[in-house]
Amino acid sequence: MEKERNENQLEGRNAILEALRNDRDMEKLFVLRGNVEGTIKKIIAQASKKGVVIQEVSRQKLDELSQTKNHQGVIAIVSSHNYAEIEDILQNAKDKGEPPFIVILDGITDPHNLGAIIRTAECAGVHGVIIPKRRSVGLNATVGKTSAGAIEYMPVARVTNIVKTMEQLKKQGLWFACADMKGLDYFDTDMKGALGLVIGSEGEGVSRLVKENCDFTVAIPMYGKIASLNASVAAGLLMYEIVRQRRF
Repeated sequence: MEKERNENQLEGRNAILEALRNDRDMEKLFVLRGNVEGTIKKIIAQASKKGVVIQEVSRQKLDELSQTKNHQGVIAIVSSHNYAEIEDILQNAKDKGEPPFIVILDGITDPHNLGAIIRTAECAGVHGVIIPKRRSVGLNATVGKTSAGAIEYMPVARVTNIVKTMEQLKKQGLWFACADMKGLDYFDTDMKGALGLVIGSEGEGVSRLVKENCDFTVAIPMYGKIASLNASVAAGLLMYEIVRQRRF
């Protein structure tokens, strides 16, 4: 069976250098281990400057990843859509005359979950989504497809450090609600006003440092035998509780 072509994969030195020169947002760069001469050195330097995750791999790995079979020792995964800045998200709220409503995703690795969350966030009137650069899926083709076009309208910012970003946003008057099974029942929690909703990874939940920087925790009550919900479903329920409290 033929492998589905990844439209967000660039191969070859010139193509990747041009993408970097044109400020194309890049998810990851795979380079041949030990190859730091000439053009590759230039690519690594530019990618490092832009904060791209760089991974040294074997020639066998590059050959397996390659779609053109002419990778020249370097393969890049570029974003399906350019990322926004935190300032763009805050401006989005300002333009609408609403207190900021932001969703922070701490380590979502499933592109279907990320796409579904972006889609729901757009429908719920969220002003922007924030994801980390590491330990997270980026805006790849699957995310774009799953979002059903919402990726075109929802600003998504990618940050190096979620805790530092939260600290900056607290200075802008935001409070942070952490989705956690041990939290307060979300029906009984005040989630009006400028708010950041923090959703954790599919397996581990919200990481310790991020949780410690949240102002309060909220839980979705469970009445069945299974103790947790899919990350995108949990995010959807919490987003619409915030909508209910804000608007009704």
